[in-house]
Amino acid sequence: MYALFKKEISSFLSSLTGYLVMAVFLLINGLFLWIFSTEFNVLDFGYASLDGLFIIAPYVFLFLVPAITMRSFADERKTGTIELLLTKPLTDNHIILAKFLASVMLVLFSLIPTLIYYLSIYQLGLPPGNIDSGGMWGSYIGLLFLGASFVAIGIFSSSITDNQILSFILAVVLSGFLYIGFEFIYSLSLFGRFDLFIKQLGISAHYASMSRGVIDSRDVIYFVSLIVLFISFTKLSLSSRKW
Repeated sequence: MYALFKKEISSFLSSLTGYLVMAVFLLINGLFLWIFSTEFNVLDFGYASLDGLFIIAPYVFLFLVPAITMRSFADERKTGTIELLLTKPLTDNHIILAKFLASVMLVLFSLIPTLIYYLSIYQLGLPPGNIDSGGMWGSYIGLLFLGASFVAIGIFSSSITDNQILSFILAVVLSGFLYIGFEFIYSLSLFGRFDLFIKQLGISAHYASMSRGVIDSRDVIYFVSLIVLFISFTKLSLSSRKW
């Protein structure tokens, strides 16, 4: 499994894909945080906070993570290398986890350079250091969980088709629905006393909770359960070849 994990990481970093994903992530967030005159602009806002990053980043991940995962299995199916891979002394779980962890690692690589934003705001505070570090680290953990959830959804989407574009679109739709779909349904107030339960089914509610700097076990369990669910769906998809 470790060899496959290294192979996946190498394939990302030996091509433009990995660097392009990181560059686009940093560019979009940097433009909104420092250049564009919007409500997220740190200098215009005049308050030592990284809230803008954690509001924008999920929507950037909504498109970038499916771009990372769309080739995970779709490309293997299209080129026929999936059969060769499945003959290796690896279980389906090992293959799925190797691809999942490699994609999560790329998400982590994308987040690490944004720490320069934290250091900049730390120095810009009055006095320097006047920033809610607890809330910031909670937001980073929440963003990593969110990225990992999108990766699990993306890998599942890639496992059910040999078309990378279709895999990308399906991953965006599923991730988007799970992130903001339940929030939209909740806003319609259609289910009475069950409205809050509907809201809690979505990713956004749990991500927002972690962004406050409080790592609640219920939020962690939600994200882990979501990841395990889509990894299980992926295993079921791969197992269907034996039916």
